[in-house]
Amino acid sequence: MKQKEISLSTRHKHDNGHMNGRSHNHSNYETPLRPDAFALSDEEKIKKIQHHFAEIMSTLGLDLSDDSLRDTPERVAKMYVNEVFSGLNPENKPKAALFDNRYKYDQMLVEKNMTFYSNCEHHFVPIFGKAHVAYISTGKVIGLSKLNRIVQYFAKRPQVQERMTVQIAKELQRVLKTEDVAVLIDANHLCVSSRGVQDHHSATVTSFYGGKFQEQSIRSEFLNYIQFETNK
Repeated sequence: MKQKEISLSTRHKHDNGHMNGRSHNHSNYETPLRPDAFALSDEEKIKKIQHHFAEIMSTLGLDLSDDSLRDTPERVAKMYVNEVFSGLNPENKPKAALFDNRYKYDQMLVEKNMTFYSNCEHHFVPIFGKAHVAYISTGKVIGLSKLNRIVQYFAKRPQVQERMTVQIAKELQRVLKTEDVAVLIDANHLCVSSRGVQDHHSATVTSFYGGKFQEQSIRSEFLNYIQFETNK
């Protein structure tokens, strides 16, 4: 198993689950957006990004008249708006319907190994890995695919892994109407492996434990289900 770079600021949660350790300009867990973030339509954003990305490519000395490069600015612009950063738009937030827990299942439900792709907000290069989430029902349950969709929604934006972990957890608590939620994310950062120190072996782990998951026995049960070894 590859070496884990454990984010100690998120290894344990206390009180109401707010993070300690690294600080950012924004004191809460919301993605920093300008008030006019949605003043432009998606089509208008694509046009502007296309123009500016063409300028970047031209500045780098690339020949945009080449058949292979001619349509790259438009492709990148559409990819940014419609795909990899689509989670910035609240209209794309998953609609999560709840169902009565008629079968009286009162143990934790774990959805593990959800693959996600995000992008580091510092260098705009990929973050990718696995997300594991769990909750204990207080009377309502959610469709399994919705857990995955919530993870993907928050991944599809420029991100910091710590913030993404808290965003997913807080949304699950809100939707499920319970504090008993756990989230663990194990990810690789290309800003570490493809540039800078170029470390190809480390990975970053962040976690959130709310409600009953702050109890050691419940937390250990969750970690056992996902077979995560914190001493590796």
